[in-house]
Amino acid sequence: MSYPYQIKSFDEYKSEYQKSVADPAGFWSGIAEHFSWRKKWAEVSEWNFTEPDIKWFKGGKLNITENCLDRHLEYNGNKPAIIWEPNDPEEHHRVLTYKKLHEKVCQFAHVLKNNGVKKGDRVCIYMGMIPELAISVLACARIGAIHSVVFGGFSAQSIADRLYDAQAEFIVTCDGAYRGAKDIPLKSVIDDALIGNRTVKKVIVCTRTRTPVSMLKGRDVWWEEEMKQVEEKGLTFIEAEEMDAEDPLFILYTSGSTGKPKGVVHTCAGYMIYANYSFINVFQYKPGQIHFCTADIGWITGHSYIVYGPLSAGATTVLFEGVPTWPDAGRFWDIVDKYKVNILYTAPTAIRSLMGFGLDPLQGKDLSSLNVLGTVGEPINEEAWHWYDEHVGKKKCPIVDTWWQTETGGVLISNLAGITPAKPSWATLPLPGVQPVLVDEKGDEVTEATDGVISGNLCIKAPWPGILRTTYGDHERCRTNYFATYPGLYFTGDGALKDADGFYRITGRVDDVLNVSGHRIGTAEVENAINMHAGVVESAVVGYPHDIKGQGIYAYVIYQGMHGGDTELTRKDILQTVTRIIGPIAKPDKIQFVSGLPKTRSGKIMRRILRKIAEGELSNLGDTSTLLDPAVVDEIKNGKL
Repeated sequence: MSYPYQIKSFDEYKSEYQKSVADPAGFWSGIAEHFSWRKKWAEVSEWNFTEPDIKWFKGGKLNITENCLDRHLEYNGNKPAIIWEPNDPEEHHRVLTYKKLHEKVCQFAHVLKNNGVKKGDRVCIYMGMIPELAISVLACARIGAIHSVVFGGFSAQSIADRLYDAQAEFIVTCDGAYRGAKDIPLKSVIDDALIGNRTVKKVIVCTRTRTPVSMLKGRDVWWEEEMKQVEEKGLTFIEAEEMDAEDPLFILYTSGSTGKPKGVVHTCAGYMIYANYSFINVFQYKPGQIHFCTADIGWITGHSYIVYGPLSAGATTVLFEGVPTWPDAGRFWDIVDKYKVNILYTAPTAIRSLMGFGLDPLQGKDLSSLNVLGTVGEPINEEAWHWYDEHVGKKKCPIVDTWWQTETGGVLISNLAGITPAKPSWATLPLPGVQPVLVDEKGDEVTEATDGVISGNLCIKAPWPGILRTTYGDHERCRTNYFATYPGLYFTGDGALKDADGFYRITGRVDDVLNVSGHRIGTAEVENAINMHAGVVESAVVGYPHDIKGQGIYAYVIYQGMHGGDTELTRKDILQTVTRIIGPIAKPDKIQFVSGLPKTRSGKIMRRILRKIAEGELSNLGDTSTLLDPAVVDEIKNGKL
């Protein structure tokens, strides 16, 4: 398979970028021509950012799985689509060719239909990183059901909230999952999430860990038994449902600045084209290469760069069940060596964590197959960039530092591997079709530079095909979150710098959202969870620099009736509460008990002061005279952990 829209030089990037801005309709329709359509679009795009109302390839009909599977069968049917590496290196890996994956997806699509799933139904998927997860996602897309994958580290309460928000009627899960040395009891978490639920009709359970599980008659069915019935009937094909370009493909929940997660909706055509275009260009993918994205499919990175981007390009994608440090810190390098991986895409958190183990885990591992390295989730610091470049890439592999979000569907700002310039810790240039702008608090474009660098809030002027269309069931929330802050612009929530070359560097969130290990966690969400703990009167959560995670979570808590006077036990109790309500991913790294919080006379918590204290900046806290009780600041400073 060739990619006529793959950019081959810096000059070509510049001309493609100009074309994409001057004539977006001509640019994107030229790319869309290379996909399988049931019916061509009548109009390339129609949009306004006020409502917001965004449509791409209006009137077009297609099915994303025909583009990810069927169209590759004739020439690449026997080529590996997915290579699955299990958690335990002693367990045998699996390879699914395009032909085999197509067959399994069709069979599971029959299973979904047999269990009552119809076009437009929401299916919650809560599984470990096994091939059946990718099969489930694609089978939903095949029959037009809307999948909502929930990361396997979320708690029962988090799942219950998402099930309720999506009004999901179906769940696909596993008995359990392996993750490093841990066994995660997925089915029992689902059972807890379903207490009091009135919408879910069926739960399909795939066997992985052989953990004993409770199976309710009439509701719960085994994956294997359902698949066996389909196989016995010889059903290896199912016609793909014809979908409108703007039909929803999936919902993915992400943290915002309020406590309730929001369900970001992506649609069939625009998302597919943008995931494919960005995959092929950012990583400079060549047919036959092995692509290894280390993310979980529970996050957008896994959706776009393990499943839809690579498979729509006819690529071979590695799916890894485990973690980078188990059974030892050489696991990534073993996988690269074993499968002769060409592209490695991981998070700065993982790189910083692996740096801590020194160079021994790299010894004796053949990494010569690597052509391209990538990072995702947060800006990579220079020290980690150079370590990655020197010790993993051997100074021969371009590093793509990709910036994007759940809401963007694919990479928006990044160097293109070996084609456009790289600059350590800078995301550099926007992809064609992406028009960034830096604005001040009033929404005016910032043009004045300090030492050649402009600083402002990062917005985008016009839509690209992969932009979110709405937040599920609450379009007003989509408008207020992304389009109301600066009228006429999509607001990313991030601050950024822009240098004289037009390169961008993301400086982090400018709202109440933390970026912990590359995952967004809303401070309000964590505060809500802490405040549910019996003795907590009030809490405030801020981020602080963390050597491994990038940002850590620092919680200030007012507590009544300390657990027998034992602060350490009380801390553990609060952490347990957060784990139960959100999941271990949101546990604060530090909990400082305080008698009060710095508030203005109107009752607003001055997080700016708390953030500075957490960051260790104790001398320059600004004016505290306007506070209700300025003395509380000294107490907090003196008790800093």
